[in-house]
Amino acid sequence: MINNIFKGLGIALITPFKADMTVDYDALKRLLSYQIDNGADFLCILATTGETPCLTKDEKSKIKDFIVDNVCGRIPILMGCGGNNTAVVIDELKNGNFKGVDGVLSVCPYYNKPSQEGLYQHFKAIAAATELPVVLYNVPGRTGVNLAAATTVRLANDCKNIVAIKEASGNLEQVDEIIKNKPSRFDVISGDDSLTFPMIACGAVGVISVIGNALPKEFSKMVRLALHGEYDVARKIHHKFTDLFNLLFVDGNPAGVKAMLHQMGMLENVLRLPLVPTRLTTLQKISDILKELKI
Repeated sequence: MINNIFKGLGIALITPFKADMTVDYDALKRLLSYQIDNGADFLCILATTGETPCLTKDEKSKIKDFIVDNVCGRIPILMGCGGNNTAVVIDELKNGNFKGVDGVLSVCPYYNKPSQEGLYQHFKAIAAATELPVVLYNVPGRTGVNLAAATTVRLANDCKNIVAIKEASGNLEQVDEIIKNKPSRFDVISGDDSLTFPMIACGAVGVISVIGNALPKEFSKMVRLALHGEYDVARKIHHKFTDLFNLLFVDGNPAGVKAMLHQMGMLENVLRLPLVPTRLTTLQKISDILKELKI
């Protein structure tokens, strides 16, 4: 059996763009150094927050190689590899370039709305197509289908390299059911910044975080305190960010966190269509909170 290495603070890494919409590799290099120097435990690349659907195949390959070369093995890298055509995902896993990648994050098939048996067979086939650790990604708000707790546990028991799930259903009862019934080698990772504290209290092992792009030092402190059972101190940090959590997603992801990073001087506030920058009113609120937090 393969154990999960993706624990603590994972960063759902954004893709910085220049004003001309090309990838800003200078900003990406700064961002990677910023994450590693400020407490990130692993990176999650080329997934939702990275605006991956709007990247070309060549861009994705170049970004992956750039990140691997700059990280130099200092922290693990989890890379997005999923879709709603099982055969295409399998082909990518078998023939793609995963050199320097430590695991794959695979989202539930979207749009098709498969049954639970369809989801089980999809992920079982994906797990069989690679020797890399696989982290399931359940985000029904985006995919239109929920990976039920029973299906998650079934996959965890039946597939030796399915090591964890990024749970972003927002359903703490479902999270608790997975944690109660899962095999010991399988882990639950929070997919919601705002629910990370209560999920860790339930037994989750960390988070794949959006806000961590901008505030890795502060958020990693909360995660570590919670993982060590120091809930009173961790809760106070969690509550400091409550308003910010809401603002990050009110205009879509990653519009909010890119606005934050722009305010911090890290990158241009540029997204690729159909995503657009956050509204000025939201931007002002984010700026006000950052001032209150002295960031």
